[in-house]
Amino acid sequence: MADFVNSPTPEYHRKQLVHILQMAYSGELAAALAYAGHWRAAWKRSERQDIHRIELDEWHHRASLLKMLHELEAKPVAWRDLMMRSVGSIIFLACFFSGWYMPMYFAGRLEKANIHEYEEAAFHARSLGLSQYEEIIKVFAQKEIEHEQYFFNMIANHWLTPLMKSVFHYGPES
Repeated sequence: MADFVNSPTPEYHRKQLVHILQMAYSGELAAALAYAGHWRAAWKRSERQDIHRIELDEWHHRASLLKMLHELEAKPVAWRDLMMRSVGSIIFLACFFSGWYMPMYFAGRLEKANIHEYEEAAFHARSLGLSQYEEIIKVFAQKEIEHEQYFFNMIANHWLTPLMKSVFHYGPES
């Protein structure tokens, strides 16, 4: 009986799902803007193309998240969107001054956090019986894994990586 009393309700799962989708919606804006600067600042054509594709993925995720929010009769959080637009715009500009390594490192670290966020959202969608959302969100999580792996591979052998890993606890295993 105690398990039943302590089990999360559908209202709890809906609230959690909506909150994560709202945060992800705004986060995707910051990421897309940051990647827009990142690929424009990159020197190698192949990196420019790869990072531009990642930017387009982020815009696609954002559009899909907005659709889910509307279907759940929820809205984005305006102040969060404004804040993330500012963050993304600052990072956009910083990409032109920070050199090659820092945008690569922090993009990978950001993608790692997004993976967990989408996995948690998929759990709440599944708990609500929203299998269509669960599947879409799982695809997003997989795409974020691919993005993280791309950036991870780019920095794996860089001389700064051991230092950054010791400070930020993110990076390839030695």
